[in-house]
This record gives sequence, C-alpha cells and structure tokens, in this order.
Amino acid sequence: MKLLIADDHPVVRSGLRRLLPPAPETEIVEAATGTEVLALYRRERPDAVVLDINLPGVGGLELLRRLTADDPEVRILVFSMHAEPVYALQALRAGARGYVTKTAPPEEILEAIRRVADGGSYIESGLAQELALQAVPERQRADAPLPSLSARDLELLRLLGQGSSLTEMATATGVSYKTIANSLSLLKSRLGVSSTPELVRLAIKTGISP
Repeated sequence: MKLLIADDHPVVRSGLRRLLPPAPETEIVEAATGTEVLALYRRERPDAVVLDINLPGVGGLELLRRLTADDPEVRILVFSMHAEPVYALQALRAGARGYVTKTAPPEEILEAIRRVADGGSYIESGLAQELALQAVPERQRADAPLPSLSARDLELLRLLGQGSSLTEMATATGVSYKTIANSLSLLKSRLGVSSTPELVRLAIKTGISP
C-alpha cells in the first residue's frame, strides 16, 4: 500500500508514521502544501491520502475538489483539527471517503486509515450523530446558514479568516479575481452581512478559520 500523508506540521506527519504498524509492503510519501499534494498524487498515484484540511495555499476542501476531478476513485481521509460537523459534511460532499479529527484516539485514527485505504469509508464516531442531524430540513435547523454553503464557499471563508487577499484567494482556488469578488458578494448576501470584515469575524467565530 502506498499512502500519502498531507499535513503542514512535521510532528503530525511523524506521529502518523509511528502510528502505522511497520510493514514491508507499505510505502509512505509526505506533502506539506496543497501544491505538493497535487504534484505527488499525480506522480505517485497512492492508494490513499490522509489530508489535513488547513494546508497552506490550496486548502483541503479545494484539494478535494481538484483531486476528485482528476481521479473520481481517489480515496481520501480528511484528518483535521476541526470537529465542527459543517466541515465533515462538506468534506464528504466534496468526495472524501472519511473524516477523523486529530483529537480522536489513536486506534480510531488507525482504523479510519485502514478502512479508507481498503476502499471503504469512515466517520469518526463522535461526529456520526451530529452529521445525522444535518439531514433535518434546513428550515428546522438553527445553524442552517453554514451547512448550506458549498465547499468552495467554506474555502473562501477559511482563506479570508487567514488574512488572504483576493488575489491570493484567486491563486489558491484556481479561479479569477473577478470570480472571487463576485463569490464574496454572494456570500455576504447569503449570510446577511454587509462587509468583508464581518465575513472574517464569522469565519473565526464559527471555527472555519483558526
């Protein structure tokens, strides 16, 4: 099995390596940025990808979109610091096979990697019930606005919260400056805010951007 571990923190990548039992048939490659992930995946074609959702530059949700467009059969386990159901929901909608947080027990993380690498799926047990609630009709949910956003919308909010300029956001997402500006205008209208600073505060308040 060939596994691609994508995280910008060396200690996290090292920890995942140590967590996996040694096996001669297991090969691990690593990436620290979204650009590296795209290049390594296309070159190495790993059996599975363990993907942090907050990589520098091209973020996890955008990477999911690009990787699944490149290879609809790609097996991706999102390994994230975010325990909010909105992130798990959008990651799964964007093509991830599984979602587990960095605070999950080691044995659960290992099980998630095994399950996804074998072609199955896995959702962290603590998130399963919360994700089930997302099936409730939108008008009955108090937290409806964020779950209704697309993966691209969430990626824009994440980048905004990190202080990215519109030009940097266009580069990270692979679309034009004008498209980013129009998307942000639509986001403001959808979320009931009138300015970009309000979008930034919303991203930070809801945990979309650390």
